[in-house]
Amino acid sequence: MKIKLLKHLKEQIKERKISVKTVEETLSKPEQIISESKNLTAAQRRYFINDKQYLIRVIFKEEKDLRVGITAYKTSKIKKYWK
Repeated sequence: MKIKLLKHLKEQIKERKISVKTVEETLSKPEQIISESKNLTAAQRRYFINDKQYLIRVIFKEEKDLRVGITAYKTSKIKKYWK
């Protein structure tokens, strides 16, 4: 599976202090995949950052063998999103 990160996503993760490596890992090896809407999906993976657990969510669109990352963020509200 190939991964493409949109410019908007790259700008967001820089502001949100999430590494490109973390986003790529979340997209390529998610712990969970959750349908968000008709054509958008969320890849989710838990990480420990500074001894606290966070959930990284990457919203993406799938196109054949390509996952196009649209936005990404981290949250400590894991129970809210974890299915």
